[in-house]
Amino acid sequence: MAGKMEFFVGEYLKKCEERLEALLQKKIIERIWEKDFTVWNSSPSEITNRLGWLNSVQTTRAMIPEINRFVDELRNEGFTNALLMGMGGSSLAPEVFRKTFGVKDGYLDLAVLDSTDPAAVKYFTEILDPQKTLYIVSTKSGGTVETMSFMKYFFNYVSEQIGQEAANHFIAITDPGSGLEETAKLLKFRKIFLNDPDIGGRFSALSLFGCVPAAIVGVDLDKLLNRAGSMAANNSLNQKENSGAMLGAAIGEFALSKVNKLTFVLSNQISSFGSWVEQLVAESTGKTGKGVLPVDLESVESPEFYSEDRLFVYIKIKGDSLYDGKISSLKVSGFPVIEIELNDIYDLGAEFFRWEFATAICGHVIGIQPFDQPNVESAKILGRKIIQDYSEKGKIPEPIPALTENGIRVYGQINASSIKEALTTFFKDIEKGKSYVSLQAYLNPDDILTSSLQVFRTRIQKKFRVATTFGYGPRFLHSTGQLHKGDDGSGFFIQFIGDIPVDVPIPDEAGALGSTITFGILKTAQALGDKQALIENNRNVITIDLGNEYLKKIDYLITAFE
Repeated sequence: MAGKMEFFVGEYLKKCEERLEALLQKKIIERIWEKDFTVWNSSPSEITNRLGWLNSVQTTRAMIPEINRFVDELRNEGFTNALLMGMGGSSLAPEVFRKTFGVKDGYLDLAVLDSTDPAAVKYFTEILDPQKTLYIVSTKSGGTVETMSFMKYFFNYVSEQIGQEAANHFIAITDPGSGLEETAKLLKFRKIFLNDPDIGGRFSALSLFGCVPAAIVGVDLDKLLNRAGSMAANNSLNQKENSGAMLGAAIGEFALSKVNKLTFVLSNQISSFGSWVEQLVAESTGKTGKGVLPVDLESVESPEFYSEDRLFVYIKIKGDSLYDGKISSLKVSGFPVIEIELNDIYDLGAEFFRWEFATAICGHVIGIQPFDQPNVESAKILGRKIIQDYSEKGKIPEPIPALTENGIRVYGQINASSIKEALTTFFKDIEKGKSYVSLQAYLNPDDILTSSLQVFRTRIQKKFRVATTFGYGPRFLHSTGQLHKGDDGSGFFIQFIGDIPVDVPIPDEAGALGSTITFGILKTAQALGDKQALIENNRNVITIDLGNEYLKKIDYLITAFE
Protein backbone atom coordinates (compact mmCIF):
# COMPACT_ATOMS: atom_id res chain seq x y z
CA MET A 1 0.00 0.00 0.00
CA ALA A 2 1.17 3.52 -0.80
CA GLY A 3 2.44 5.90 1.85
CA LYS A 4 4.21 4.06 4.68
CA MET A 5 3.17 5.60 8.02
CA GLU A 6 5.09 5.43 11.33
CA PHE A 7 4.32 6.85 14.77
CA PHE A 8 7.00 8.36 16.99
CA VAL A 9 4.75 9.49 19.81
CA GLY A 10 6.23 7.99 22.95
CA GLU A 11 3.78 7.08 25.70
CA TYR A 12 0.88 8.28 23.56
CA LEU A 13 1.24 5.28 21.26
CA LYS A 14 -0.55 3.01 23.74
CA LYS A 15 -3.38 5.55 24.13
CA CYS A 16 -3.75 5.85 20.35
CA GLU A 17 -3.84 2.08 19.94
CA GLU A 18 -6.42 1.78 22.71
CA ARG A 19 -8.51 4.47 21.02
CA LEU A 20 -8.35 2.55 17.74
CA GLU A 21 -9.30 -0.68 19.51
CA ALA A 22 -12.34 1.06 20.99
CA LEU A 23 -13.35 2.17 17.49
CA LEU A 24 -13.02 -1.38 16.23
CA GLN A 25 -15.09 -2.74 19.12
CA LYS A 26 -17.88 -0.26 18.35
CA LYS A 27 -17.60 -1.14 14.64
CA ILE A 28 -17.20 2.56 13.80
CA ILE A 29 -15.39 1.79 10.56
CA GLU A 30 -18.10 -0.57 9.32
CA ARG A 31 -20.75 1.95 10.30
CA ILE A 32 -19.01 4.75 8.39
CA TRP A 33 -18.95 2.63 5.23
CA GLU A 34 -22.60 1.80 5.82
CA LYS A 35 -23.14 5.59 5.95
CA ASP A 36 -24.57 5.47 9.46
CA PHE A 37 -25.02 9.10 10.51
CA THR A 38 -25.20 8.16 14.21
CA VAL A 39 -21.42 7.76 14.19
CA TRP A 40 -21.34 11.55 14.56
CA ASN A 41 -24.79 12.84 15.49
CA SER A 42 -28.32 11.88 16.36
CA SER A 43 -29.54 13.90 13.37
CA PRO A 44 -28.81 12.94 9.74
CA SER A 45 -28.74 16.61 8.66
CA GLU A 46 -25.65 17.41 6.55
CA ILE A 47 -24.29 13.90 7.10
CA THR A 48 -26.29 11.44 5.00
CA ASN A 49 -25.94 13.76 2.00
CA ARG A 50 -22.19 14.29 2.60
CA LEU A 51 -20.76 10.77 2.48
CA GLY A 52 -20.43 10.32 -1.28
CA TRP A 53 -16.64 10.78 -0.95
CA LEU A 54 -16.44 7.20 0.31
CA ASN A 55 -17.29 6.08 -3.22
CA SER A 56 -15.61 8.88 -5.16
CA VAL A 57 -12.88 6.59 -6.56
CA GLN A 58 -15.42 4.37 -8.31
CA THR A 59 -17.66 7.26 -9.32
CA THR A 60 -14.83 9.27 -10.88
CA ARG A 61 -13.19 6.23 -12.47
CA ALA A 62 -16.37 5.68 -14.49
CA MET A 63 -15.98 9.22 -15.86
CA ILE A 64 -12.34 8.89 -16.98
CA PRO A 65 -13.10 8.10 -20.67
CA GLU A 66 -15.34 11.17 -20.94
CA ILE A 67 -12.82 13.40 -19.15
CA ASN A 68 -9.96 12.22 -21.35
CA ARG A 69 -11.97 12.73 -24.55
CA PHE A 70 -12.74 16.26 -23.44
CA VAL A 71 -9.09 17.04 -22.66
CA ASP A 72 -8.02 15.63 -26.05
CA GLU A 73 -10.52 17.95 -27.74
CA LEU A 74 -8.98 20.95 -26.00
CA ARG A 75 -5.46 19.93 -26.97
CA ASN A 76 -6.43 19.30 -30.58
CA GLU A 77 -8.08 22.72 -30.80
CA GLY A 78 -4.94 24.51 -29.63
CA PHE A 79 -5.90 25.47 -26.07
CA THR A 80 -2.72 26.18 -24.08
CA ASN A 81 -4.03 27.58 -20.78
CA ALA A 82 -6.84 27.13 -18.29
CA LEU A 83 -8.02 29.49 -15.56
CA LEU A 84 -9.92 27.83 -12.74
CA MET A 85 -12.20 30.19 -10.85
CA GLY A 86 -13.28 28.74 -7.52
CA MET A 87 -12.91 28.86 -3.75
CA GLY A 88 -11.99 26.37 -1.05
CA GLY A 89 -12.73 22.78 -2.00
CA SER A 90 -13.21 23.76 -5.64
CA SER A 91 -9.75 25.29 -6.01
CA LEU A 92 -7.33 23.77 -3.48
CA ALA A 93 -7.01 20.26 -4.95
CA PRO A 94 -6.59 21.60 -8.52
CA GLU A 95 -3.84 23.86 -7.17
CA VAL A 96 -2.12 20.85 -5.59
CA PHE A 97 -2.20 18.97 -8.89
CA ARG A 98 -0.75 21.89 -10.87
CA LYS A 99 1.98 22.71 -8.34
CA THR A 100 2.95 19.10 -7.68
CA PHE A 101 2.68 17.48 -11.12
CA GLY A 102 3.46 20.50 -13.27
CA VAL A 103 2.17 20.48 -16.85
CA LYS A 104 2.72 17.49 -19.12
CA ASP A 105 3.96 18.32 -22.62
CA GLY A 106 1.07 19.26 -24.88
CA TYR A 107 -1.41 19.79 -22.04
CA LEU A 108 -2.87 23.02 -20.65
CA ASP A 109 -1.16 25.14 -18.04
CA LEU A 110 -3.60 25.69 -15.19
CA ALA A 111 -3.85 28.79 -13.01
CA VAL A 112 -6.20 29.27 -10.08
CA LEU A 113 -8.02 32.51 -9.27
CA ASP A 114 -9.33 32.60 -5.69
CA SER A 115 -8.63 36.21 -4.75
CA THR A 116 -11.10 39.07 -5.10
CA ASP A 117 -8.28 41.60 -5.03
CA PRO A 118 -8.70 43.68 -8.21
CA ALA A 119 -4.99 43.36 -9.00
CA ALA A 120 -5.31 39.55 -9.06
CA VAL A 121 -8.27 39.73 -11.44
CA LYS A 122 -6.46 42.25 -13.62
CA TYR A 123 -3.32 40.09 -13.70
CA PHE A 124 -5.10 37.13 -15.28
CA THR A 125 -6.95 39.45 -17.64
CA GLU A 126 -3.63 40.68 -18.95
CA ILE A 127 -1.47 37.55 -19.10
CA LEU A 128 -3.94 35.05 -20.62
CA ASP A 129 -4.87 34.95 -24.31
CA PRO A 130 -8.65 34.38 -24.44
CA GLN A 131 -8.28 32.67 -27.83
CA LYS A 132 -6.21 29.89 -26.24
CA THR A 133 -7.63 29.80 -22.69
CA LEU A 134 -10.28 27.59 -21.13
CA TYR A 135 -12.16 29.22 -18.24
CA ILE A 136 -13.30 26.71 -15.59
CA VAL A 137 -16.11 27.89 -13.30
CA SER A 138 -16.08 25.55 -10.32
CA THR A 139 -18.51 25.71 -7.41
CA LYS A 140 -20.54 22.99 -5.70
CA SER A 141 -23.39 25.27 -4.65
CA GLY A 142 -23.40 27.17 -7.91
CA GLY A 143 -23.80 30.43 -6.05
CA THR A 144 -20.43 31.20 -4.41
CA VAL A 145 -20.20 34.98 -4.63
CA GLU A 146 -16.50 35.14 -5.52
CA THR A 147 -16.74 32.42 -8.18
CA MET A 148 -19.84 33.85 -9.82
CA SER A 149 -18.28 37.33 -9.79
CA PHE A 150 -15.20 35.96 -11.57
CA MET A 151 -17.44 34.16 -14.06
CA LYS A 152 -19.46 37.26 -14.93
CA TYR A 153 -16.36 39.40 -15.32
CA PHE A 154 -14.41 36.97 -17.51
CA PHE A 155 -17.41 35.92 -19.59
CA ASN A 156 -18.00 39.55 -20.49
CA TYR A 157 -14.31 40.20 -21.06
CA VAL A 158 -13.83 37.14 -23.30
CA SER A 159 -17.02 38.03 -25.21
CA GLU A 160 -15.58 41.48 -25.90
CA GLN A 161 -12.35 39.93 -27.15
CA ILE A 162 -13.55 37.03 -29.31
CA GLY A 163 -17.31 37.53 -29.73
CA GLN A 164 -19.81 34.70 -29.89
CA GLU A 165 -17.10 32.05 -29.55
CA ALA A 166 -16.69 33.03 -25.89
CA ALA A 167 -19.09 30.39 -24.59
CA ASN A 168 -16.94 27.68 -26.20
CA HIS A 169 -14.13 28.71 -23.84
CA PHE A 170 -16.16 28.16 -20.65
CA ILE A 171 -17.00 25.00 -18.73
CA ALA A 172 -18.70 24.46 -15.37
CA ILE A 173 -18.08 21.94 -12.60
CA THR A 174 -21.00 21.98 -10.18
CA ASP A 175 -23.79 19.98 -8.55
CA PRO A 176 -26.95 18.97 -10.42
CA GLY A 177 -29.66 21.62 -10.15
CA SER A 178 -27.33 24.39 -9.00
CA GLY A 179 -27.63 27.99 -10.09
CA LEU A 180 -24.41 27.60 -12.07
CA GLU A 181 -25.82 24.67 -14.05
CA GLU A 182 -28.77 26.84 -15.05
CA THR A 183 -26.54 29.79 -15.92
CA ALA A 184 -24.11 27.62 -17.91
CA LYS A 185 -26.97 26.23 -19.97
CA LEU A 186 -28.37 29.71 -20.58
CA LEU A 187 -24.97 31.04 -21.69
CA LYS A 188 -24.28 27.87 -23.73
CA PHE A 189 -21.06 26.86 -21.97
CA ARG A 190 -18.95 24.32 -23.86
CA LYS A 191 -19.47 21.63 -21.22
CA ILE A 192 -21.02 21.11 -17.80
CA PHE A 193 -19.56 18.46 -15.49
CA LEU A 194 -22.12 17.48 -12.83
CA ASN A 195 -20.55 16.08 -9.68
CA ASP A 196 -22.03 13.67 -7.14
CA PRO A 197 -24.10 16.06 -4.97
CA ASP A 198 -23.44 13.94 -1.87
CA ILE A 199 -19.82 15.08 -1.67
CA GLY A 200 -18.95 18.16 0.37
CA GLY A 201 -16.44 20.63 -1.05
CA ARG A 202 -13.50 19.85 1.23
CA PHE A 203 -13.95 16.10 0.60
CA SER A 204 -14.06 16.51 -3.19
CA ALA A 205 -10.38 16.13 -4.24
CA LEU A 206 -10.97 12.75 -5.89
CA SER A 207 -14.26 13.81 -7.48
CA LEU A 208 -14.74 15.79 -10.69
CA PHE A 209 -13.81 18.99 -8.82
CA GLY A 210 -10.26 17.73 -8.46
CA CYS A 211 -9.89 15.23 -11.30
CA VAL A 212 -11.09 17.28 -14.28
CA PRO A 213 -8.47 20.01 -13.62
CA ALA A 214 -5.91 17.27 -12.89
CA ALA A 215 -6.51 15.68 -16.29
CA ILE A 216 -6.23 19.07 -17.98
CA VAL A 217 -2.60 19.42 -16.80
CA GLY A 218 -1.85 15.81 -17.80
CA VAL A 219 -2.18 13.81 -14.58
CA ASP A 220 -2.79 10.10 -15.28
CA LEU A 221 -6.19 9.63 -13.63
CA ASP A 222 -6.07 5.83 -13.81
CA LYS A 223 -2.80 5.79 -11.89
CA LEU A 224 -3.97 8.41 -9.39
CA LEU A 225 -7.26 6.65 -8.67
CA ASN A 226 -5.61 3.23 -8.45
CA ARG A 227 -3.48 4.55 -5.59
CA ALA A 228 -6.55 6.12 -3.99
CA GLY A 229 -8.49 2.88 -4.45
CA SER A 230 -5.84 0.89 -2.63
CA MET A 231 -6.05 3.28 0.31
CA ALA A 232 -9.86 3.17 0.29
CA ALA A 233 -9.70 -0.63 0.45
CA ASN A 234 -7.33 -0.44 3.42
CA ASN A 235 -9.53 2.15 5.11
CA SER A 236 -12.56 -0.13 4.84
CA LEU A 237 -10.96 -2.76 7.08
CA ASN A 238 -12.36 -3.09 10.59
CA GLN A 239 -8.86 -4.01 11.74
CA LYS A 240 -5.90 -2.31 13.42
CA GLU A 241 -4.10 -2.24 10.04
CA ASN A 242 -6.56 0.44 8.89
CA SER A 243 -4.14 3.37 8.43
CA GLY A 244 -6.77 6.09 8.02
CA ALA A 245 -8.54 4.97 11.19
CA MET A 246 -5.26 4.88 13.12
CA LEU A 247 -4.31 8.34 11.88
CA GLY A 248 -7.71 9.79 12.81
CA ALA A 249 -7.70 8.02 16.19
CA ALA A 250 -4.26 9.45 16.96
CA ILE A 251 -5.11 13.03 15.96
CA GLY A 252 -8.32 12.83 17.97
CA GLU A 253 -6.60 11.32 21.02
CA PHE A 254 -3.95 14.04 21.00
CA ALA A 255 -6.61 16.74 20.60
CA LEU A 256 -8.47 15.44 23.66
CA SER A 257 -5.19 15.94 25.56
CA LYS A 258 -4.95 19.54 24.26
CA VAL A 259 -2.18 18.64 21.82
CA ASN A 260 -4.20 20.16 19.02
CA LYS A 261 -1.77 22.14 16.84
CA LEU A 262 -1.33 19.71 13.94
CA THR A 263 1.88 20.96 12.36
CA PHE A 264 2.76 19.83 8.83
CA VAL A 265 6.29 19.50 7.49
CA LEU A 266 6.22 18.51 3.83
CA SER A 267 8.73 17.78 1.10
CA ASN A 268 9.04 20.84 -1.11
CA GLN A 269 7.63 18.99 -4.13
CA ILE A 270 4.35 18.32 -2.29
CA SER A 271 4.25 21.47 -0.15
CA SER A 272 0.96 22.63 -1.70
CA PHE A 273 -0.77 19.54 -0.25
CA GLY A 274 -0.68 21.37 3.08
CA SER A 275 -3.20 24.00 1.98
CA TRP A 276 -5.66 21.27 0.94
CA VAL A 277 -5.37 19.30 4.19
CA GLU A 278 -5.52 22.59 6.13
CA GLN A 279 -9.03 23.23 4.86
CA LEU A 280 -10.09 19.62 5.38
CA VAL A 281 -9.03 19.51 9.03
CA ALA A 282 -9.87 23.08 10.04
CA GLU A 283 -13.34 23.31 8.51
CA SER A 284 -14.25 19.80 9.64
CA THR A 285 -13.11 19.95 13.27
CA GLY A 286 -13.31 23.64 14.29
CA LYS A 287 -16.77 24.02 15.81
CA THR A 288 -18.76 23.91 19.06
CA GLY A 289 -15.75 25.17 21.01
CA LYS A 290 -13.47 22.40 19.78
CA GLY A 291 -10.97 22.07 16.98
CA VAL A 292 -7.69 20.79 15.60
CA LEU A 293 -5.62 23.66 14.22
CA PRO A 294 -3.68 22.63 11.10
CA VAL A 295 -0.42 24.57 10.81
CA ASP A 296 0.83 24.81 7.22
CA LEU A 297 4.01 26.39 5.79
CA GLU A 298 5.31 27.51 9.17
CA SER A 299 9.10 27.86 9.42
CA VAL A 300 10.62 24.61 10.73
CA GLU A 301 12.62 25.65 13.79
CA SER A 302 14.64 23.96 16.52
CA PRO A 303 12.75 22.38 19.46
CA GLU A 304 13.04 25.32 21.89
CA PHE A 305 10.65 27.36 19.77
CA TYR A 306 7.72 24.96 20.19
CA SER A 307 5.32 24.26 23.04
CA GLU A 308 3.62 21.13 24.29
CA ASP A 309 0.49 21.61 22.15
CA ARG A 310 2.27 20.43 18.96
CA LEU A 311 1.76 17.20 17.03
CA PHE A 312 4.00 17.08 13.95
CA VAL A 313 3.13 15.33 10.69
CA TYR A 314 6.12 14.82 8.42
CA ILE A 315 5.11 13.84 4.87
CA LYS A 316 8.01 13.34 2.50
CA ILE A 317 8.83 11.85 -0.87
CA LYS A 318 11.06 8.77 -0.65
CA GLY A 319 14.71 9.82 -0.90
CA ASP A 320 14.12 13.40 0.27
CA SER A 321 16.05 14.06 3.47
CA LEU A 322 15.80 17.88 3.57
CA TYR A 323 13.98 18.03 6.91
CA ASP A 324 15.21 14.74 8.41
CA GLY A 325 17.67 16.48 10.73
CA LYS A 326 15.17 18.93 12.17
CA ILE A 327 12.53 16.21 12.57
CA SER A 328 15.08 14.03 14.36
CA SER A 329 15.79 16.90 16.79
CA LEU A 330 12.08 17.23 17.53
CA LYS A 331 11.79 13.50 18.23
CA VAL A 332 14.81 13.56 20.54
CA SER A 333 13.23 16.48 22.42
CA GLY A 334 10.08 14.44 23.01
CA PHE A 335 7.74 16.01 20.48
CA PRO A 336 5.29 13.54 18.92
CA VAL A 337 5.83 12.96 15.19
CA ILE A 338 3.81 11.00 12.63
CA GLU A 339 5.89 10.20 9.53
CA ILE A 340 4.43 9.35 6.13
CA GLU A 341 6.75 8.44 3.26
CA LEU A 342 5.40 8.54 -0.30
CA ASN A 343 6.97 6.45 -3.05
CA ASP A 344 6.26 9.17 -5.61
CA ILE A 345 3.85 12.04 -6.23
CA TYR A 346 1.05 9.72 -7.42
CA ASP A 347 0.80 8.49 -3.83
CA LEU A 348 -1.01 11.77 -3.18
CA GLY A 349 -4.07 9.99 -4.56
CA ALA A 350 -3.87 7.69 -1.55
CA GLU A 351 -3.18 10.58 0.82
CA PHE A 352 -6.27 12.49 -0.26
CA PHE A 353 -8.38 9.50 0.77
CA ARG A 354 -6.41 8.65 3.91
CA TRP A 355 -6.80 12.19 5.25
CA GLU A 356 -10.50 12.34 4.40
CA PHE A 357 -11.10 9.10 6.29
CA ALA A 358 -8.86 10.16 9.18
CA THR A 359 -10.77 13.44 9.49
CA ALA A 360 -14.07 11.56 9.66
CA ILE A 361 -12.65 9.32 12.39
CA CYS A 362 -11.17 12.27 14.29
CA GLY A 363 -14.60 13.95 14.27
CA HIS A 364 -16.10 10.94 16.01
CA VAL A 365 -13.28 10.81 18.57
CA ILE A 366 -13.50 14.46 19.62
CA GLY A 367 -17.30 14.53 19.44
CA ILE A 368 -18.06 16.83 16.53
CA GLN A 369 -19.96 16.53 13.24
CA PRO A 370 -17.23 16.92 10.60
CA PHE A 371 -19.38 17.62 7.55
CA ASP A 372 -21.09 20.92 8.39
CA GLN A 373 -19.73 24.45 8.81
CA PRO A 374 -22.12 26.28 11.16
CA ASN A 375 -20.07 29.48 11.55
CA VAL A 376 -19.16 30.10 7.89
CA GLU A 377 -22.44 31.79 7.08
CA SER A 378 -22.07 34.47 9.76
CA ALA A 379 -19.25 36.31 7.95
CA LYS A 380 -21.10 35.97 4.64
CA ILE A 381 -24.26 37.53 6.09
CA LEU A 382 -22.31 40.45 7.55
CA GLY A 383 -20.44 40.92 4.27
CA ARG A 384 -23.69 40.92 2.29
CA LYS A 385 -25.16 43.52 4.63
CA ILE A 386 -22.16 45.81 4.06
CA ILE A 387 -22.58 45.43 0.28
CA GLN A 388 -26.30 46.17 0.59
CA ASP A 389 -25.53 49.30 2.60
CA TYR A 390 -23.02 50.32 -0.06
CA SER A 391 -25.64 49.85 -2.78
CA GLU A 392 -28.06 52.08 -0.87
CA LYS A 393 -25.66 54.73 0.46
CA GLY A 394 -22.80 54.61 -2.06
CA LYS A 395 -20.05 54.15 0.50
CA ILE A 396 -18.43 51.58 2.77
CA PRO A 397 -18.31 52.25 6.55
CA GLU A 398 -15.01 53.86 7.56
CA PRO A 399 -14.11 53.00 11.17
CA ILE A 400 -11.92 55.38 13.16
CA PRO A 401 -8.35 54.12 13.66
CA ALA A 402 -7.12 53.60 17.20
CA LEU A 403 -3.64 54.64 16.10
CA THR A 404 -1.79 56.05 13.08
CA GLU A 405 2.00 55.85 12.73
CA ASN A 406 4.32 56.03 9.72
CA GLY A 407 1.37 55.76 7.33
CA ILE A 408 0.07 52.62 9.10
CA ARG A 409 -3.41 52.71 10.64
CA VAL A 410 -4.39 50.29 13.41
CA TYR A 411 -8.04 49.47 14.13
CA GLY A 412 -9.38 47.63 17.16
CA GLN A 413 -10.04 47.87 20.87
CA ILE A 414 -6.48 49.04 21.52
CA ASN A 415 -5.39 51.92 23.77
CA ALA A 416 -1.83 52.68 22.71
CA SER A 417 0.33 55.59 21.60
CA SER A 418 2.65 53.61 19.29
CA ILE A 419 2.57 50.52 17.10
CA LYS A 420 5.04 48.82 19.41
CA GLU A 421 2.73 49.46 22.37
CA ALA A 422 -0.30 48.37 20.34
CA LEU A 423 1.28 45.02 19.48
CA THR A 424 2.45 44.54 23.07
CA THR A 425 -1.07 45.26 24.34
CA PHE A 426 -2.69 42.98 21.76
CA PHE A 427 -0.48 40.04 22.71
CA LYS A 428 -0.51 40.59 26.48
CA ASP A 429 -2.77 37.58 27.18
CA ILE A 430 -1.13 35.15 24.78
CA GLU A 431 -0.33 31.72 26.28
CA LYS A 432 2.26 29.29 24.97
CA GLY A 433 0.88 25.80 24.75
CA LYS A 434 -2.62 27.09 24.10
CA SER A 435 -2.85 30.23 21.93
CA TYR A 436 -2.18 30.63 18.23
CA VAL A 437 -1.74 33.64 15.95
CA SER A 438 -3.38 33.95 12.54
CA LEU A 439 -2.17 36.49 9.97
CA GLN A 440 -4.89 37.30 7.44
CA ALA A 441 -3.91 39.35 4.40
CA TYR A 442 -6.70 40.95 2.37
CA LEU A 443 -4.07 41.94 -0.18
CA ASN A 444 -3.03 40.85 -3.67
CA PRO A 445 -1.34 37.43 -3.33
CA ASP A 446 2.30 37.92 -4.23
CA ASP A 447 5.41 35.82 -3.56
CA ILE A 448 7.48 38.75 -2.25
CA LEU A 449 4.66 39.91 0.02
CA THR A 450 4.18 36.35 1.25
CA SER A 451 7.87 36.09 2.13
CA SER A 452 7.75 39.36 4.03
CA LEU A 453 4.68 38.33 6.06
CA GLN A 454 6.26 34.92 6.70
CA VAL A 455 9.20 36.72 8.34
CA PHE A 456 6.75 38.53 10.66
CA ARG A 457 5.00 35.21 11.29
CA THR A 458 8.25 33.50 12.29
CA ARG A 459 9.18 36.33 14.66
CA ILE A 460 5.83 35.86 16.42
CA GLN A 461 6.27 32.07 16.50
CA LYS A 462 9.74 32.30 18.05
CA LYS A 463 8.97 35.09 20.51
CA PHE A 464 5.86 33.52 22.04
CA ARG A 465 6.42 29.82 21.18
CA VAL A 466 2.91 29.62 19.76
CA ALA A 467 1.54 28.09 16.57
CA THR A 468 1.07 30.55 13.71
CA THR A 469 -0.95 30.45 10.51
CA PHE A 470 -1.12 32.65 7.44
CA GLY A 471 -3.72 33.06 4.72
CA TYR A 472 -4.88 35.44 2.03
CA GLY A 473 -8.44 36.71 2.18
CA PRO A 474 -11.01 35.80 1.10
CA ARG A 475 -9.34 32.46 0.29
CA PHE A 476 -8.89 31.48 3.95
CA LEU A 477 -12.57 32.18 4.69
CA HIS A 478 -13.33 29.03 2.69
CA SER A 479 -10.63 27.09 4.53
CA THR A 480 -9.80 28.01 8.12
CA GLY A 481 -12.54 30.63 8.61
CA GLN A 482 -14.90 28.11 10.24
CA LEU A 483 -12.32 27.10 12.86
CA HIS A 484 -11.43 30.73 13.64
CA LYS A 485 -14.99 31.36 14.80
CA GLY A 486 -15.92 27.87 15.98
CA ASP A 487 -13.00 26.67 18.10
CA ASP A 488 -12.18 27.38 21.77
CA GLY A 489 -11.32 31.04 21.16
CA SER A 490 -7.58 30.73 21.65
CA GLY A 491 -6.67 32.55 18.43
CA PHE A 492 -5.20 36.04 18.00
CA PHE A 493 -6.08 37.46 14.59
CA ILE A 494 -4.24 40.19 12.70
CA GLN A 495 -5.98 41.42 9.57
CA PHE A 496 -3.88 43.21 6.96
CA ILE A 497 -5.58 45.51 4.47
CA GLY A 498 -4.23 48.18 2.14
CA ASP A 499 -4.96 50.70 -0.58
CA ILE A 500 -6.68 49.56 -3.78
CA PRO A 501 -4.98 51.66 -6.47
CA VAL A 502 -6.92 50.22 -9.42
CA ASP A 503 -10.38 48.70 -9.11
CA VAL A 504 -12.27 46.36 -11.44
CA PRO A 505 -16.08 46.39 -11.85
CA ILE A 506 -18.15 43.24 -11.35
CA PRO A 507 -20.86 42.96 -14.02
CA ASP A 508 -24.37 42.61 -12.64
CA GLU A 509 -25.05 39.92 -15.21
CA ALA A 510 -22.96 37.80 -17.54
CA GLY A 511 -23.44 38.92 -21.10
CA ALA A 512 -24.93 42.30 -20.16
CA LEU A 513 -23.69 45.80 -19.43
CA GLY A 514 -23.99 47.44 -16.01
CA SER A 515 -22.13 47.11 -12.71
CA THR A 516 -23.30 47.90 -9.18
CA ILE A 517 -20.15 46.98 -7.24
CA THR A 518 -16.45 46.35 -7.83
CA PHE A 519 -14.03 43.65 -6.76
CA GLY A 520 -12.46 46.19 -4.41
CA ILE A 521 -15.79 46.80 -2.69
CA LEU A 522 -16.44 43.05 -2.45
CA LYS A 523 -13.03 42.38 -0.88
CA THR A 524 -13.42 45.26 1.58
CA ALA A 525 -16.88 44.05 2.59
CA GLN A 526 -15.53 40.53 3.13
CA ALA A 527 -12.74 41.83 5.38
CA LEU A 528 -15.11 43.99 7.42
CA GLY A 529 -17.68 41.20 7.63
CA ASP A 530 -15.17 38.62 8.82
CA LYS A 531 -13.74 41.00 11.41
CA GLN A 532 -17.21 41.68 12.78
CA ALA A 533 -17.95 37.93 12.88
CA LEU A 534 -14.75 37.37 14.88
CA ILE A 535 -15.70 40.17 17.29
CA GLU A 536 -19.21 38.75 17.74
CA ASN A 537 -17.59 35.41 18.63
CA ASN A 538 -15.41 37.16 21.26
CA ARG A 539 -12.16 36.67 19.34
CA ASN A 540 -9.02 38.78 19.72
CA VAL A 541 -8.65 40.76 16.49
CA ILE A 542 -6.96 43.90 15.18
CA THR A 543 -6.76 45.32 11.68
CA ILE A 544 -3.59 46.88 10.30
CA ASP A 545 -4.05 49.09 7.25
CA LEU A 546 -0.72 49.21 5.41
CA GLY A 547 -1.88 51.87 2.96
CA ASN A 548 0.59 51.61 0.06
CA GLU A 549 4.20 50.38 -0.07
CA TYR A 550 3.25 47.21 1.78
CA LEU A 551 6.76 45.78 2.06
CA LYS A 552 8.23 48.88 3.73
CA LYS A 553 5.32 48.98 6.18
CA ILE A 554 5.71 45.30 7.08
CA ASP A 555 9.44 45.84 7.70
CA TYR A 556 8.48 48.73 9.98
CA LEU A 557 6.04 46.45 11.87
CA ILE A 558 8.72 43.78 12.30
CA THR A 559 11.13 46.34 13.72
CA ALA A 560 8.46 47.71 16.07
CA PHE A 561 7.53 44.17 17.18
CA GLU A 562 11.12 43.39 18.12
